[in-house]
Amino acid sequence: MNKSLRLCLVCAAALLAGGCASVPTSDPDDPLEKINRPMFKFNERLDKWTTRPLAKVWVWVAPKPVRAWAANFFGNLADPWIGVNNLLQGKPADALNDWMRFVFNSTLGLGGLLDIASEAGMPKHDEDFGQTLAVWGVPDGIFVVLPVLGPRTLRDAAAAPVDLVADSYVARELIYHDNIRERNAFIGGRAVSARSQYLGIERTLNEGTLDKYRFARDFYRQQRRAKIYDGNPLHEYEDFDAPDDGDDQAEQAAAPQPEAQQPEPQQTGEEP
Repeated sequence: MNKSLRLCLVCAAALLAGGCASVPTSDPDDPLEKINRPMFKFNERLDKWTTRPLAKVWVWVAPKPVRAWAANFFGNLADPWIGVNNLLQGKPADALNDWMRFVFNSTLGLGGLLDIASEAGMPKHDEDFGQTLAVWGVPDGIFVVLPVLGPRTLRDAAAAPVDLVADSYVARELIYHDNIRERNAFIGGRAVSARSQYLGIERTLNEGTLDKYRFARDFYRQQRRAKIYDGNPLHEYEDFDAPDDGDDQAEQAAAPQPEAQQPEPQQTGEEP
């Protein structure tokens, strides 16, 4: 499955239903918020009138096993590029796992319809070129919302074209072979299959989220950080033992001051 598109659709589940509440926030990593919010609404309406209805029809007409086969099929085609990214991130064992998954599922799994690799102990990974750039030390950059693709950091926005080209290469060589009609059917089917997996969370998001834009932004950042660190993001803890200038001054002010010593009377040598 196209990882960039699937990531967009994950966040698009927070977009739907009639407009988000405009709750302005001051976020130093989102200086383009005045531009991002209208684009967010555009994506929301686009999903409402295109991908979401098609996903509902797909869930209605296709039995659950058929939907699972379709998801496995699209996910299998993503494994070669996932393996390349794992290799570029310095994880050759994971890369070999991804390529072996592709071989197993493409042959014994009936062209990827069955995920027998997971049952054989080869876990599914989720890597993309944006994560690879992060491992290489490229900073996140500002938060942006792209048309159709949805929330991104500046780094991930720059990596998205690479993911799109690499993902489509495998599908083009194995599936549609430059046939435009088959290509469009493949892209549409993949998008609908991915979108259908997130229909169940919409009600919770609509009822529990006052500002969907802010929720999507924070959710995107958190899940990207978790993916970059393979589910074990680094935590920054505050050092409560470290001295703080303000606290030191307050403690000094509150500390009892020593009593001033009275000068002792000087003896003149004369007895009273």
